[in-house]
Amino acid sequence: MNKKDLIDHIAAEAGLTKSQATAAVNAFVKGVEDTLKKGDKVVLVGFGTFSASTRPARTARNPQTGASVQVEARKVVKFKSGKDLENALN
Repeated sequence: MNKKDLIDHIAAEAGLTKSQATAAVNAFVKGVEDTLKKGDKVVLVGFGTFSASTRPARTARNPQTGASVQVEARKVVKFKSGKDLENALN
């Protein structure tokens, strides 16, 4: 499912127009981004938790040439699924 499919699904399930569903999805994404930028977590009980962490700088290897490459430290997003979501898949 891509963003357009999600918007279509939300519009159909919630009885919203596609423009209202688009606004809702965009607001959710912006809210998650803003919260993670501040260093906080987004916890959706039963669904999962979004968090940000920092990967340290490291030395990697280019598989084609075998040359060492320095990879800079960077922030990454992590998602830990909730029990309700995991149970829904089984």
